[in-house]
Amino acid sequence: MGQRIDFARPGWFWCGALLCLAGVLGHLPMYAHLAHPPGHQAAMAGSGSDPLMLTGMAFVLAGVAACGYGIVGPRRTPGDGRPRALRAGFADDVPLTRAHWALTLVMVLAVAIDVMKPMTLSFVVPGVAREYGLRSAVHPDGGLPVALLPLSGIGGTVIGSFLWGRFGDRIGRRPAILLAGVVFLATSVCGAMPLFWMNILMCFLMGMSAGGMLPLTFTLLTETVPTRQRGWIVVLVGGVGTAGGYVLTSWAASLLVPHFGWRVLWLLGLPTGVVLLLLNHWIPESPRFLAAVGRTADAETVLARYGARLIPSPRPPTDAPAASPRDGYRRLLRAPYTGVSLPLVVLALGIGLVTYGFQLWIPSDLQRLGFTELTADTTLRDAALLGLPFNLAIAWLYGRWSSKGTLVLLGACTAAAMAALAAVGDRITGHPLTLHLLLAVPIWSAGSAVAVLSAYTAEVYPTAIRSRASGLTAAVTKVGGVLMITVVVAAVATPSLRTTALLGAAPLTLATATLILSGVETRARSLEEITPTPQKRNASASTSA
Repeated sequence: MGQRIDFARPGWFWCGALLCLAGVLGHLPMYAHLAHPPGHQAAMAGSGSDPLMLTGMAFVLAGVAACGYGIVGPRRTPGDGRPRALRAGFADDVPLTRAHWALTLVMVLAVAIDVMKPMTLSFVVPGVAREYGLRSAVHPDGGLPVALLPLSGIGGTVIGSFLWGRFGDRIGRRPAILLAGVVFLATSVCGAMPLFWMNILMCFLMGMSAGGMLPLTFTLLTETVPTRQRGWIVVLVGGVGTAGGYVLTSWAASLLVPHFGWRVLWLLGLPTGVVLLLLNHWIPESPRFLAAVGRTADAETVLARYGARLIPSPRPPTDAPAASPRDGYRRLLRAPYTGVSLPLVVLALGIGLVTYGFQLWIPSDLQRLGFTELTADTTLRDAALLGLPFNLAIAWLYGRWSSKGTLVLLGACTAAAMAALAAVGDRITGHPLTLHLLLAVPIWSAGSAVAVLSAYTAEVYPTAIRSRASGLTAAVTKVGGVLMITVVVAAVATPSLRTTALLGAAPLTLATATLILSGVETRARSLEEITPTPQKRNASASTSA
């Protein structure tokens, strides 16, 4: 599948990964020292670092640097770097192969692992506030606001989405994904940080890797799966992976935190990061990326494994003169992409306010309303499980009905659910069944909306800037969370259920209406057909509206 051709120095990369693993293992004694049974304050919360931990940290830093050096650099395959008048073509009657299904399963796991990182913030905040004596909804008289922790983590995802979006367009989709996996592994040491400021720093770095992984997975899938199956597979991967990540995180919180404390949730990055790296054999480089940079022989090698081939284009690819891997993010907001980018950015902001704003504070809100930590985690797990089967329906609608219509439908459903929660407010705690249902809708619909938005974004932009475009909407999604957390820090209090729900409903309603007017239909269309000349794009948008 061409795995050996995507690293400049593979020996450096794998040696660096082993150094990271050794460094993380060196932090385990500190974790054991800090972990205490529930109900006890961590006496060592203010202690410094021990020599083994410092050595482990040096190993981690050296390992990440070695991995970066191993990935970035000249490739060992020929190619002059100039795009060819070829495009990656799939015959619509080509069935999905084992290679397609293997890639799909690996990407589901990658999305789930990625989602677990920022979602973990929701479940560690109460424990962090208690251990360090921080100000929160449950402890309003504490010191520093605990909201600084999720602010650093979600802020890191914003930076990571921008950085890894650029990496994906410059060094390739697969190397960028594996680099994010290494940082996943490295930042699992967050569970062993003794001081609060160390937790803030490591959460920021963790957020960078998590923010970069998600847009790259959707870009790679979009450029590899055949046209006929592309829509439903990409959305299904995103929907199941996102919901699965939330279910796994809430399940781990309810099962492990009562016995091992909140720190154990961060240490889950150790096994999940190792698994992601071990599955690298089933992660190919994007054939469209390879063809776009002139590595046509490598592209043909990858495509052959998936029952596809490169076919001569009757004209140079339409995205070649319009976009370049060296273009900045501002290019995405200029013609001919303005009409597509603006509604997607607004929609991403609304989804972010729900996913990283509303959902982030649900555990704290439920505990403020009288739920125990275990009951709150279980309630959220059950709500996520209730919405999980609906991802199958969303994938079918996206692939068989309408991509634009599905995105509009999800935006409307999420906005309606948030409006209902805003209307009911804190009174919802007296109605357990209603609580589960109303929580299930935004948890499910927002997760599905992230998947659909990511898939849609990867389809409507050309190959040369596709990874960057995916990074843009992913970053703006997290900006919604940053805005919500900033409000919390400024207000010196956790917002109520009604406030967070209302803040998510407003932009979602606006973005959904805008998308109806300017969205582009992508169902059953090749990627090269979806990204035509500006004149054709405008005509297509007018017709689909």
